[in-house]
Parts: sequence; C-alpha cells; structure tokens
Amino acid sequence: MQSAKPNNDEEDQLFRLLRQIDRASDASQRALAAAIGVSLGRLNALLKSATEAKLVRISDRNGPDKRQRFTYTLTSRGEAEKIRLTDSFLARKFAEYDALHAELTGTTSNLVPLKHRTIMMENNLAPISELYVSHDSAEKMKFEAAQLPSWDLTARQVCDLELLMNGGFNPLKGFMSEADYDGVVENMRMADGALWPMPITLDVPKKFAESVEIGQDIALRDPEGVILAVMSVTDNWTPNKALEAEKVFGADDLAHPAVNYLHNTAGEVYLGGPIIGIQQPMHYDFRARRNTPNELRAYFRKMGWRKVVAFQTRNPLHRAHQELTFRAAKEAQANLLIHPVVGLTKPGDIDHFTRVRCYEAVLDQYPASTTSMSLLNLAMRMAGPREAVWHGLIRKNHGCTHFIVGRDHAGPGNNSQGEDFYGPYDAQDLFRAHEEEMGIKMVDFKHMVYVQDRAQYEPADEIEDKDDVTILNISGTELRRRLSEGLEIPEWFSFPAVVTELRRTRPPRAQQGFTVFFTGFSGSGKSTIANALMVKLMEMGGRPTTLLDGDLVRKNLSSELGFSKEHRDLNIRRIGYVASEITKNGGIAICAPIAPYATTRRAVREDIEQFGAFLEVHVATSIEECERRDRKGLYKLAREGKIKEFTGISDPYDVPEHPELRIETENTDVDNCAHQVLLKLESMGLIAA
Repeated sequence: MQSAKPNNDEEDQLFRLLRQIDRASDASQRALAAAIGVSLGRLNALLKSATEAKLVRISDRNGPDKRQRFTYTLTSRGEAEKIRLTDSFLARKFAEYDALHAELTGTTSNLVPLKHRTIMMENNLAPISELYVSHDSAEKMKFEAAQLPSWDLTARQVCDLELLMNGGFNPLKGFMSEADYDGVVENMRMADGALWPMPITLDVPKKFAESVEIGQDIALRDPEGVILAVMSVTDNWTPNKALEAEKVFGADDLAHPAVNYLHNTAGEVYLGGPIIGIQQPMHYDFRARRNTPNELRAYFRKMGWRKVVAFQTRNPLHRAHQELTFRAAKEAQANLLIHPVVGLTKPGDIDHFTRVRCYEAVLDQYPASTTSMSLLNLAMRMAGPREAVWHGLIRKNHGCTHFIVGRDHAGPGNNSQGEDFYGPYDAQDLFRAHEEEMGIKMVDFKHMVYVQDRAQYEPADEIEDKDDVTILNISGTELRRRLSEGLEIPEWFSFPAVVTELRRTRPPRAQQGFTVFFTGFSGSGKSTIANALMVKLMEMGGRPTTLLDGDLVRKNLSSELGFSKEHRDLNIRRIGYVASEITKNGGIAICAPIAPYATTRRAVREDIEQFGAFLEVHVATSIEECERRDRKGLYKLAREGKIKEFTGISDPYDVPEHPELRIETENTDVDNCAHQVLLKLESMGLIAA
C-alpha cells in the first residue's frame, strides 16, 4: 500500500532538518532540535524517517565529547531532496506573500516561484535554481564518491550535464526518467506536463547498466576522471531508438547526424535520475566569454536590460547577420545577446575556436552599451522544429525575453533522398504555437540580401522594386567554394577581419591536409594502388604523405586486436584517428584497410572532415577475382573454416553506396588506377592542376 503524502508541516520540518544538517553536520541533537524548532522526540522521528529513506547517514562520533554520540550527513539522495524541498518551500512562501499582497493592495505582486515553468518575462532577471551543492558539501561528496561506481561522460554528456547543473535546462533536475523520456518523445511533455522537446538521457553500454542497481548512486566524471556530479539512479531501460528517431527527428534516417549518433554511437541503455552538482566542467578557452544563466541574469540586472533578444549561431557572422540582428533588436525594442553554440554542432562545421575569433573581430561593429556576447556550451541535435523550441527554453533560462528563429532553424541538410529534413518555416510554426507557454517571444529571421543600388542590406521579401535593382547574395556553399579556391570575397558580404580569420584557418584546398580512404575486399588491390598513389604524391611534393596500410597498422598499432567485428571496428577507428591528426596538421593520409562496415567508415569520415577533405575510394574488385589472386592463401583457409569471420566469405561487406571514386581493377593496370585518384583529387581542388 502506498504511504500517504506528507503534509506541508511535515515537509517543512524535513526541509529544515536537511538544510540544518547540510549547514552544521557536527551539531548535537539538542542544538539540531532547537535550530529547526521541534522537540527531541520529534527530531528522532524525523531522523529515523530520513534515514530509512536514505536521505541522511548517521555514524558514530569519534570526538572527545561522549555526550554527542552521533554525527549526521546528507547522502546524495538527501542533497537532491533538499533541492526539491527548497523549491516547494519557496513556492508556498511566494503564494502566501502574493495572497497577502493582493489582500492589502488589491493587486498581485507579480512575483512567481523560481521553479515555475511559465515565468513571465518581467521576471527574466530573477535568479534561477541551480543543482550545485555548497562548497563544503561538494568537498565531502568528492571524498565519498571515491567509493561509488563511476561513469566517464562523453563529450555530449558533459555539455548536457553542465546545462543541467547551472540551470540552463531548467526545470530538469537530472537525466530524464523513463516516464519523462516517453512523454518528451511522444508529445514534448514531461510526466508532470512541463513543455520540453528534447530527450536528455544518460546513455551507457549494456554492460555498465547491468552493474548498476536502481537506487544506487554513481559518480559522473569528465573524460579525464574529474568528478563533476553524483547521480541517484532511479530508472534503467532500453529505449526504442527507431521510435525516438521518428518522433524527435522526423525520420529514422542515418543521413541525419543525430540519428546516426543515436544508432551508432550512443549506448544501448538509458539511465535516469536526479543529479547533485559538485563542480562545473573546466574550460580553458575563452573563459571570460562563458556565462552561466545566473551570471547572465546578474549582468542584465546590472546593465538595466529589461528586454534581451538572443541570436543563436553556429557559423561566423557576416554583414547580413549584423543587419539582421540590428533589425531584430530594433523590432523588439531590446538589447542584443549574441549567443553562439560552442559545444557540439553539425559534423563538418567550422571549429568553435575559429568562430569565436571571428565573433570577437566584429564585436566592435555593435554598440557596446546595447550588445553583449556569451558562449553556450550546448550539444546541438540539429532537430529543426523541436530544436528551435529547445533553444528558446534554454535562452529563456539565460534571462532572454526574445529569440531569433531562423529559416530552417537547426536543420541538418538533406536526407537520404536528397531532400530537406524539415520545411523552411516548420521551426517558426512550432515555436509560435508554444510561444506563450514558453515565456519568450519569437523574432522571425529575415532573409537579408544586398541591394547594390542602395548599398545596403534589406529583407528579401520587403523589396518592392526587385525588377529595377541589382540584388546580390552569396550562399554558404558559394562562400565555401571561394574560400577553398582562394577567390575574392567582396567586402559588401563580410568583414575583412572575418575573411582574414577564415583564410588563416581554412586555406585554399590545395594547401589543406586530406585523407584518401581505400576500401575493398582482401586482395582487391588497395595496398598496391595506395603505394603507387603515395609515390606520385611524394613526387609532386608540398605536403608530407603517410600510408596507413591495413597490414602495417595491424603490425604496429593494433597488434593485440583479433578479427571480431568489435576489434575490426576498433582497428578502423584507430586508423581514422591517426588520419584525422595527419589531416589536421596539413598532411596527406592514405588509408588502405578492408573497412567492411558502412557505419564505421561514416564515423571515420566525420572525424576527418572536421579538419579537411575525405576521399573514399571503393576498389570494386569482385570476390571471385580476389579469390583467384589470393597471394596469401587466406580465401582457401576461410573456405576450409580455418579463418572465422572472413570478409566476403563468412562475414558481410557493406558496398559503399556513394564513394567519391569507384575503381575497377580487373582490366586496368595499377598506374592507371592511381592516376584516376590523382585526377579526382585535382577535380576536388586538393592538388594543383
């Protein structure tokens, strides 16, 4: 039978008990009872109840005063309950004050609880609740956490945890429970009805999930092992990822980067439960530009900003963006917050170091008294309409009253059929439908074009004399082409300082590093062609060239690995990592593994395309021809069952669907094959004609 819900008096007493223990864990029972205003008998009843609920830990005291037999400390669950009770206590006190204010003055106070999810915009400057404990409690928890199971967070999970702890994901108090997850996936509502469009879950491998029990605390650490938080596990479930992809991203299509991540990177099992923040992740870059929601709210209070419009961006700022943000701030009669994402964005995006330098280069084009910039460590999902609502809620938590929603906001590009994942105005429509409940107003993104005759930017849909004026525009694709080929970028399009920074980081393609990735059956001719290509590139000179042949890597980098699917994937990921480092540093990497699995090849492509071009070459020699060649006798051993999981015989090979180049070798000599690769590299602008 379910126990009755405690009344307000009992909740208040428990709240005061937990708060007092957190403040003075060494106090005697008599002092503790006096501090919270109850009798010793009532105190003992409260302590017993809190201990049974695993909120308080009681241990023997080792001090000289024998009259004080016990010491009391909060558990991680107790810390979480204290935060919840604090919100509840404040909500009731706000309501009592508001009722009294109305009785005395005839009007409400307009004050609202901090946790209330529809905070009116007039209260955007009030502090919001965070999930961090006090410094003393954090030091105790660091010590206690040494005994807890630990999970080393992924890069995405670190971003999510930071925004959970600092209030950026308010009203979330931890990674979602299964009930919250189901509601968010199905209809963008958590179990209590709160609007929230994006699943925030702790995905882990099945093996780790099986080692954790419900009710157990786990330590959440960054990749270097530094503890950031403690999580009390309340839920452990295996999600329907195909359903999540359909509902959240609109299609179960691996062309969507978040869907690909969901199926091929995220853990099989989700854990949920409240978290207690111990310390924020350490950032060594642009520290003066990184602000928590409460730090931004405090800044807005200090500056007297009552209305603030946020501009979301993951790209460099050009002149059209400047005009757009000027117009948005003027339309909303608000100050401007440039709030770029510096966590995870779309694979292939310009790195955030370059982007922030570009932002700083143009900040002096904005009035300092009305514009500010802060960096948001968010892991984007590129979820289009849902992402727009998510971004709005996050900016509302940061103290903003207005948010610019762009055309195809946070769209990932084309799906597997070559069409856009989302309609151009789907994001604006969904945001508008929830605008009132969210408590933040939308400012439509205007498509700005340059009118040469008037030497100014204007919204494309507001130009009445289109047929009589010259309209200029440069698309993102055209900008990338001009950068890659070293062509002029006109000053009407971008600021000279931005172009200089982009050229410094992204030189012409003929000066960038790149990777040539051969894939095909064993004996198809990959290594032979790769060696010939390496010699030809070294003959041309200009960039260091490295060959990462499958057999050489097995000998020098992966000698301990076997040939299971897991080990073969790990071997290819190692090759990809080395190739990405070579590419990043301006060299040429030539890789020649079998690489049978499409998902692994795609992961390697994403790793490398952060830094340079990736050319996939399918050496399409038939299995029959490879078996006929069989210089090493491997196919014969595989046919006899002496080699298990052999690609093409007892294990599958995913034929590349859209490689940059497909080479037939059966009637072509090696020199001609290598020359085909050179011609392709030349057509891509990676080597000089």
